[in-house]
Amino acid sequence: MTITRNPFDAGGYSLAEMTQAINILPNLYTRLGQIGLFRFEGVTQRSVIIEQYEGQLNLLPTVPWGAPATVGTREGRSMRSFAVPHIPHDDVITVMDIQGQPALGSSTEADPLSEVMNRKLTLMRRKHAQTREFMEMNALRGTVRDGAGATLYNYFTEFGLSQISVDFLLGTNGTNVQAKCREVLRAVEDNLLGETMTSVHALVSREFFDKLIGHPKTEEAYKFYAATGAQPLREDMRRNFPFAGILFEEYNGSCTLSSGASERLVPANEGVAFPLGTMDTFTTYGAPADLLEAANTIGQEIYARQLVENKGRWIDLMTESNILPVNKRPRIVIRLHSSN
Repeated sequence: MTITRNPFDAGGYSLAEMTQAINILPNLYTRLGQIGLFRFEGVTQRSVIIEQYEGQLNLLPTVPWGAPATVGTREGRSMRSFAVPHIPHDDVITVMDIQGQPALGSSTEADPLSEVMNRKLTLMRRKHAQTREFMEMNALRGTVRDGAGATLYNYFTEFGLSQISVDFLLGTNGTNVQAKCREVLRAVEDNLLGETMTSVHALVSREFFDKLIGHPKTEEAYKFYAATGAQPLREDMRRNFPFAGILFEEYNGSCTLSSGASERLVPANEGVAFPLGTMDTFTTYGAPADLLEAANTIGQEIYARQLVENKGRWIDLMTESNILPVNKRPRIVIRLHSSN
């Protein structure tokens, strides 16, 4: 479906219309997006205040200058202000993009400008989706990093918390893997801090997954699952393996940083276990666009606008997302690794 029009007609789309348009475009759902782990919540300010109390992080509202301050002075509490990262991404449509080019898969009478704009907006949306996956995967592990790989915030350091890590020792034949799984489950349960959950999911590297399903203590269970839990001749049985209360899933997500370097989202021989079905633990906050007309409005997941060059020679396509993923209970996410 065409959602853009010729921008030379009546000045093109407004910010609201273009933003609605890019959000209508099909989204390239990444794995965390498919799971639906991080819910999105728009805020009206460019920063958020997070309070930590007994290992739990809570969002506090920012207030206008001169307004009464929030109160958090009781013993054991600490507060930090975090600026929401600003992620702009622009492109341009030139005469060469549309000169002599009919719309893809359509007759020559169709408008090639709309087709080019749809294609470019779709690619831009995918880049924002991949950036969000990168940021949310790092937030799961307790940090906020940007597209260049720089660490903006470390929630463990900011609030004086320690990460829980379980060494599965999968290179040792005698390791009791079920006991390791129980250790993970109990660590998650002990740190729910009033939260609820339905199950525990683990995204693990290919190296960790191979060691897990090939371990003497799990090999028979995996063979039984592969034979009865699905149709092994038609399905890719690498993908997951439920064992001892945890659903282990091989996760091979990677991304290309702005420097050009490639980075795996789950390091080799590692994994991360986290609860599903929580109510208010994983949240991505979105701030308003860096535009006058968006000031003091509730932030959207992604913004888009177009601007025609004053001589009509090109069209600037401008998008941005302003997101801060937060894991409000950092110790609820368990680092898995195998040291041998």
